[in-house]
Order: sequence, then structure tokens, then C-alpha cells
Amino acid sequence: MPGMESALVTLIAALAGGYLLGSIPFGMVITRLLGLGDLRAIGSGNIGATNVLRTGNKAAAAATLVLDGAKGAVAVVIARLIAGEDAAQIAGAAAFLGHLYPVWLKFRGGKGVATFLGTLLALAFPVGLAACATWLVAAFVGRISSLAALVSAATAWIWALVLGRADAVAFCLVLAILVFVRHAANIARLRAGTEPRIGGKKG
Repeated sequence: MPGMESALVTLIAALAGGYLLGSIPFGMVITRLLGLGDLRAIGSGNIGATNVLRTGNKAAAAATLVLDGAKGAVAVVIARLIAGEDAAQIAGAAAFLGHLYPVWLKFRGGKGVATFLGTLLALAFPVGLAACATWLVAAFVGRISSLAALVSAATAWIWALVLGRADAVAFCLVLAILVFVRHAANIARLRAGTEPRIGGKKG
């Protein structure tokens, strides 16, 4: 973590602003606007892009993916411009928490992968790029989206070290732990060998 140099009130504002931005459930907003129904009553009930894809609307899923990533990135950029790196990390972490636990949805949010990657891209671009590449490679090899997400999250802190961003290591570790927590059901299915593969048949 970078040194805490910003005023306490500034850090609190970054925390609150990041959380509110991250808590916007873009998946639900998009599916409602397109008349695709209540996302919480579809598939897994998750508000992320993967569940939006279960509506059959690829454009809606793509838009959700981009916007969920963008809200983390925007939180980081705004905080950095107003204050500095300490506020940027706090705002990014808060946006991630907002996506996972949005107050508007009784704290039942998404799994955070897109927001995690978007936040990293804005916070430490080379690290974020490496994390995205890790996801792509793991998805190509394993053909399981959740496994790719877990591998990407678990190795992000290593990329931070390798790429000279030791200040982002703690940030990556904390967010990775939360990604694993939110993927508890997926991990259980991975162990049982029942986790669906990318492009595989449902059920």
C-alpha cells in the first residue's frame, strides 16, 4: 500500500464515492431497460455479465462486462486526480466492495471479476493487463470461466511484484481473497468436476 498522505476526510470521501459507484448494478439496469426481465430471477441470480449472457442477449452481456469494469476504473481515476495514489487504492477497493455487496440489493451483488480487472487496469495498468492476459490464457486452456477468474485473481499479486508495483501487492491480495469468497460455490463445483465449461451444454 502507498503511504497515507491524503487528509482523512478525503480518504473517507474516496471510500464513500467508490462504494456508491461500484454498487451500481449495471447488469440489472441493462436487462430491465431491454425488457429481459429481473436478472435475479434468471440463472444463478447473479448480477454480473455471465448471468446476463443467460438471457441470450450477447450485447447486453458485453455492455455489462464493460460497465462493471469501467466503474472500478473510473473510481480509481477520479480519486487519483482529486487526491493521490492512497485515495485511488481506497476508491478502487471500495468500488469492488460496492459491486460485491451493494446496499440497494441487500448486499447481494456480483462476483467482482470484471470490476477487479477494471480497477487493476486503472490502478496499475501493466499489472491489470497481465491479469487480463492470465484470465484469457487460463480460459483458453481450461475452458472454465470461474477457474480463469480464480487463477487471474490468485496471481495478480505476483504480477504486481514482477512488474515493480510492490505498492499494489496488498491491494491485489485483499481483492483476490474476496474473489475466492464470492466463488465459493464455483470452487465446490470445480472440486466435484461439475463446473460448466465455456461453450458447453447447460445442465
